[in-house]
Amino acid sequence: MRVSEEWFRIRIMMGCRSRDSCRKLFPNLEILPLPSQYILSLLLFMMRNKNQFQINSKIHQINTRQHANLNQPSVNATKYQKGVHCIGVKVFNMLPFYIKAKSDNPKKFKILLQKYLCENSFYSLDKYFECQVKF
Repeated sequence: MRVSEEWFRIRIMMGCRSRDSCRKLFPNLEILPLPSQYILSLLLFMMRNKNQFQINSKIHQINTRQHANLNQPSVNATKYQKGVHCIGVKVFNMLPFYIKAKSDNPKKFKILLQKYLCENSFYSLDKYFECQVKF
Protein backbone atom coordinates (compact mmCIF):
# COMPACT_ATOMS: atom_id res chain seq x y z
CA MET A 1 0.00 0.00 0.00
CA ARG A 2 1.39 3.40 -0.94
CA VAL A 3 1.52 6.23 1.56
CA SER A 4 -1.10 8.26 -0.34
CA GLU A 5 -3.51 5.29 -0.18
CA GLU A 6 -2.90 5.05 3.58
CA TRP A 7 -3.76 8.72 4.04
CA PHE A 8 -6.79 8.38 1.76
CA ARG A 9 -8.20 5.53 3.85
CA ILE A 10 -7.58 7.40 7.09
CA ARG A 11 -9.41 10.45 5.75
CA ILE A 12 -12.39 8.29 4.78
CA MET A 13 -12.48 6.59 8.22
CA MET A 14 -12.41 9.94 10.00
CA GLY A 15 -14.81 11.70 7.62
CA CYS A 16 -12.28 14.32 6.51
CA ARG A 17 -12.02 16.05 3.17
CA SER A 18 -9.33 15.07 0.65
CA ARG A 19 -7.34 18.27 1.27
CA ASP A 20 -7.35 18.01 5.09
CA SER A 21 -4.08 17.17 6.81
CA CYS A 22 -3.66 13.68 8.26
CA ARG A 23 -0.95 14.66 10.73
CA LYS A 24 -3.40 15.07 13.61
CA LEU A 25 -5.34 11.96 12.66
CA PHE A 26 -2.47 9.48 13.14
CA PRO A 27 -2.05 10.15 16.90
CA ASN A 28 -5.82 10.21 17.42
CA LEU A 29 -6.14 6.76 15.86
CA GLU A 30 -2.90 5.57 17.51
CA ILE A 31 -1.49 4.63 14.11
CA LEU A 32 2.18 5.14 13.28
CA PRO A 33 3.03 6.87 10.01
CA LEU A 34 5.37 4.91 7.73
CA PRO A 35 8.63 6.62 8.86
CA SER A 36 7.71 5.98 12.51
CA GLN A 37 6.99 2.34 11.65
CA TYR A 38 10.47 2.17 10.10
CA ILE A 39 12.03 3.59 13.28
CA LEU A 40 10.10 1.07 15.39
CA SER A 41 11.17 -1.86 13.20
CA LEU A 42 14.77 -0.65 13.14
CA LEU A 43 14.99 -0.36 16.92
CA LEU A 44 13.30 -3.72 17.49
CA PHE A 45 15.88 -5.24 15.12
CA MET A 46 18.60 -3.60 17.21
CA MET A 47 17.21 -5.13 20.39
CA ARG A 48 16.92 -8.62 18.85
CA ASN A 49 20.55 -8.39 17.68
CA LYS A 50 21.96 -6.61 20.71
CA ASN A 51 25.02 -8.86 20.78
CA GLN A 52 26.28 -7.24 17.54
CA PHE A 53 26.60 -3.80 19.17
CA GLN A 54 28.80 -2.43 21.95
CA ILE A 55 27.74 -0.02 24.67
CA ASN A 56 30.10 2.87 25.37
CA SER A 57 30.39 1.91 29.05
CA LYS A 58 31.88 -1.47 28.00
CA ILE A 59 34.57 0.21 25.87
CA HIS A 60 35.87 2.69 28.45
CA GLN A 61 35.29 3.04 32.17
CA ILE A 62 34.78 6.82 32.17
CA ASN A 63 31.25 7.72 33.27
CA THR A 64 30.11 10.19 30.60
CA ARG A 65 26.67 11.37 29.49
CA GLN A 66 26.90 8.94 26.57
CA HIS A 67 27.71 5.87 28.69
CA ALA A 68 24.34 4.27 27.83
CA ASN A 69 24.70 4.94 24.09
CA LEU A 70 25.80 2.35 21.58
CA ASN A 71 29.26 2.79 20.12
CA GLN A 72 29.04 4.43 16.69
CA PRO A 73 31.36 2.50 14.35
CA SER A 74 33.74 4.67 12.35
CA VAL A 75 33.46 3.61 8.73
CA ASN A 76 34.30 5.23 5.44
CA ALA A 77 32.10 3.25 3.06
CA THR A 78 28.95 5.19 2.23
CA LYS A 79 27.05 1.98 1.63
CA TYR A 80 27.74 0.84 5.20
CA GLN A 81 26.98 4.31 6.63
CA LYS A 82 23.48 4.11 5.15
CA GLY A 83 23.02 0.51 6.28
CA VAL A 84 20.90 -0.80 9.10
CA HIS A 85 23.75 -1.12 11.60
CA CYS A 86 24.98 2.49 11.37
CA ILE A 87 21.55 4.10 11.07
CA GLY A 88 20.22 1.84 13.82
CA VAL A 89 22.96 2.93 16.23
CA LYS A 90 22.34 6.58 15.39
CA VAL A 91 18.56 6.24 15.89
CA PHE A 92 19.02 4.34 19.17
CA ASN A 93 21.46 6.92 20.52
CA MET A 94 18.96 9.70 19.83
CA LEU A 95 16.23 8.06 21.95
CA PRO A 96 15.29 9.69 25.26
CA PHE A 97 17.16 8.16 28.18
CA TYR A 98 14.06 6.72 29.87
CA ILE A 99 13.46 4.49 26.82
CA LYS A 100 17.12 3.48 26.43
CA ALA A 101 17.18 2.49 30.10
CA LYS A 102 14.52 -0.16 29.38
CA SER A 103 16.45 -1.75 26.51
CA ASP A 104 17.19 -4.78 28.71
CA ASN A 105 13.46 -5.54 28.96
CA PRO A 106 12.17 -6.11 25.37
CA LYS A 107 8.45 -5.91 26.24
CA LYS A 108 8.74 -2.70 28.27
CA PHE A 109 11.09 -1.20 25.65
CA LYS A 110 8.60 -1.91 22.83
CA ILE A 111 5.65 -0.47 24.79
CA LEU A 112 7.54 2.74 25.69
CA LEU A 113 8.89 3.10 22.15
CA GLN A 114 5.47 2.66 20.52
CA LYS A 115 3.93 5.18 22.90
CA TYR A 116 6.74 7.67 22.24
CA LEU A 117 6.51 7.29 18.46
CA CYS A 118 2.71 7.53 18.52
CA GLU A 119 2.81 10.74 20.58
CA ASN A 120 5.37 12.37 18.30
CA SER A 121 4.42 10.92 14.86
CA PHE A 122 7.64 11.45 12.92
CA TYR A 123 7.14 11.84 9.18
CA SER A 124 10.82 11.42 8.22
CA LEU A 125 14.12 10.38 9.76
CA ASP A 126 15.33 13.96 9.38
CA LYS A 127 12.43 15.19 11.55
CA TYR A 128 13.25 12.48 14.11
CA PHE A 129 16.86 13.64 14.35
CA GLU A 130 15.84 17.33 14.47
CA CYS A 131 13.36 16.67 17.28
CA GLN A 132 15.90 14.71 19.29
CA VAL A 133 18.50 17.50 19.13
CA LYS A 134 16.03 19.85 20.86
CA PHE A 135 15.78 17.62 23.97
